[in-house]
Amino acid sequence: MNPMPHAPIRRTKIVATLGPASDRDGVLDALIKTGVDVVRLNFSHGSPEDHRRRLVAVREAAERYGRAVAVLGDLQGPKIRIARFADGPVELKEGQSFILDVSLERDAGNAERVGCDYKTLAEDVAAGDVLLLDDGRLELVVDKVEAPRVHTTVRVGGKLSNNKGINKQGGGLSAAALTDKDREDLRTAIDIGVDYLAVSFPRNAADMQLARELLGEAGKEISLVAKIERAEAVGDEQTLDDIIRASEAVMVARGDLGVEIGDAQLIGVQKRIIQRARTLNRAVITATQMMESMIHSPLPTRAEVFDVANAVLDGTDAVMLSAETAAGDYPVETIEAMNRLCLGAERERAAQESKHRIHEGFSRIDETVALSAMYAANHLTGVAAIACMTSSGYTPLIASRIRSGLPIVGLAHNPVAQRRMALYRGVVSLPFDTSEMTAEELDTRALELLERHGLVSEGDEVIMTRGDHMNAHGGTNTMKILQA
Repeated sequence: MNPMPHAPIRRTKIVATLGPASDRDGVLDALIKTGVDVVRLNFSHGSPEDHRRRLVAVREAAERYGRAVAVLGDLQGPKIRIARFADGPVELKEGQSFILDVSLERDAGNAERVGCDYKTLAEDVAAGDVLLLDDGRLELVVDKVEAPRVHTTVRVGGKLSNNKGINKQGGGLSAAALTDKDREDLRTAIDIGVDYLAVSFPRNAADMQLARELLGEAGKEISLVAKIERAEAVGDEQTLDDIIRASEAVMVARGDLGVEIGDAQLIGVQKRIIQRARTLNRAVITATQMMESMIHSPLPTRAEVFDVANAVLDGTDAVMLSAETAAGDYPVETIEAMNRLCLGAERERAAQESKHRIHEGFSRIDETVALSAMYAANHLTGVAAIACMTSSGYTPLIASRIRSGLPIVGLAHNPVAQRRMALYRGVVSLPFDTSEMTAEELDTRALELLERHGLVSEGDEVIMTRGDHMNAHGGTNTMKILQA
């Protein structure tokens, strides 16, 4: 009798932002039970105590449900903002004059001028530049610069309220990527023990290298995520590649990036970032407004359905939710919908076929073994899973760059590596302690674990990768085909 087919495993990971909505009774448990793989702590909001409390709650819930769930801390970065208005929001009319005056008192804005927290604004703009306020909803054209004032004409008007962000079309505002607040939050991230740390608005690889230096020895196990949201970061291929190489993962942060480069260009840039990240063996997260209508609606729009599906078909490792789970009315329903959409897109043949590095040579033995295992798994009839014994999670990462319909099982004793793998597309992370096992026992115990978790059935073929020394990073040197 033929065995029953295995239930489909979602390959694309889901990142959910925590906030007041997830703090409601039972919601966090439901999110993790429903399938959240990574939770995001947004350091733009909340205190260190809030972040610690939420991280502890995540660890406890993940333990209850037997799941590896990673925690991503997200630094606020140098969001450049206007100051405040004395009498509440103002209405800017098309064609009117408006002054950005960095010398103005912080609470003294009116319909003619407003202050700005970016004190070198006048040095970074010139006549003819276009400034975009409130995520691009309002547009100002610079007429002249008389430091410390920038005189503009309103091209697209509307309501403008306190503390809204400013972007320059095409990029070029030169604020450093790591503010004093970011440095404090980075220390908090080390202290509470996040797994990933996202750096906002990096201009180049040096910004990521600075973050790594600040993490130091105490934060050496924290993986860095570069949020791609500046025009400069995608201005040329070398800059983008250097940022990706300086990070463990990247995020396509479509909000500010879309404002700076324009929506029309954003479409192709998203696909290019995903493709380059996968080629360079880094994980990639697609973020911003993926299911935004579900903040107040129990069902997504058709446009959101296609947005999520297209990111999946592009090969993103993860899709991210922000206000939908942090502050929305339907956080659990949003995860259920995201799960359903990812599974639907992954059934398409394009999501399971790969040409990754098909014509390239390799310099590392572990990469060669990982990619050989995926090629064999995708072409050998009867294979149900790829199992990678790993100390750091690197072999499953490399394997996950190859598209496949089969689960890649990362077997690691190190809990940091287990949680790190929670971000990788197609990787199921399971704890596997080899310290008391003989070399002869390893394969048998691994197959038993896969069977217990319903990943394989008796008679299935399993491709196994491992090293001679289980706890050595980069030690994978063996591939074998086993029968469950």
